[in-house]
Amino acid sequence: MTPRVADIWVYLSASPLLGLTITLLAYQGAYWIYRRANFNPLLNPVLLAIIMLVAALHVTGTPYATYFDGAQFVHFLLGPATVALAVPLYAQFDRLRALALPLAGALLAGSLTAIGSVVGIAWLLGAGESTLLSLAPKSVTAPIAMGIAEKIGGIPSLTAVLVVMTGVSGAMMAKYVLDALRIRDHGVRGFAVGLASHGIGTARAFQVSEQAGAFAGLGMGLNGFATAILMPLVLALWRWF
Repeated sequence: MTPRVADIWVYLSASPLLGLTITLLAYQGAYWIYRRANFNPLLNPVLLAIIMLVAALHVTGTPYATYFDGAQFVHFLLGPATVALAVPLYAQFDRLRALALPLAGALLAGSLTAIGSVVGIAWLLGAGESTLLSLAPKSVTAPIAMGIAEKIGGIPSLTAVLVVMTGVSGAMMAKYVLDALRIRDHGVRGFAVGLASHGIGTARAFQVSEQAGAFAGLGMGLNGFATAILMPLVLALWRWF
């Protein structure tokens, strides 16, 4: 490391700017790889950026709290970015109104499937109750999922990790699954991706088309609402059985 670079690192390591700097650099590097690979879903930039950040923090011995002092600015921007999803959705309002009934059915089926499938598989594999309750809301965007997990007796921190894993895997595999099912409509594809893999899937959908992204944002938001309502009912039914 040259003296000049060493001086910059010493300054950054003692500053909240560290978290923001390495977050932006990691994502830019990940996106460069993603673009060079012709936007291959398997090289999702979020996943690559997470790997880079974990490696950087481990190698430099930087505490997570120090990193987050700067990265929390990016975290704050998640709120305005989510609200901004209403803008492209408004442009699709006529189509949304025409598809209201099918989307409502897909929402109910998707929410129940997301909850039931993961809990059922984990139960068959011998997972404990706290793990099952942490897994149940994994297809919902992180703030809602963590709140649901806390209320029903799960472990919010575990839920947060599972949410990220679900979002990344959904963004990576959704194209191949939907292609295999011969689903071509961008609105339908987007809604399915947003419902199953929340914000990370929605970001991927916007890279395909504005229509897919708008419907993905709708699916993400409605699934959070539906899961918050359905979860206590599903939990009561499960405990009764």
